[in-house]
Amino acid sequence: MAVRLRLMRMGKKKQPTYRIVAADSRSPRDGRFIEIVGTYDPRQEPSLINVDQEKALHWLRHGAQPTERVQKLLQISGTWDEFQSSKRAG
Repeated sequence: MAVRLRLMRMGKKKQPTYRIVAADSRSPRDGRFIEIVGTYDPRQEPSLINVDQEKALHWLRHGAQPTERVQKLLQISGTWDEFQSSKRAG
């Protein structure tokens, strides 16, 4: 099973919020997921990003591939740098 970290759209029409989830790459965008890793609210100024760093690092270390947008959000939150440094050290 190929696991991806990706965004899952939530919220009302024209008012999106997103969950960052670990999901099977074959499941639909808003379908089944394995675990919620964080949230992203692009409508606030500045955008609100909440990432559970332990969960995100767990999935990244076990081979989960982030989408481009999720990777960018992880870089903003600092989780991606933590993952890269632990990858080099280990």
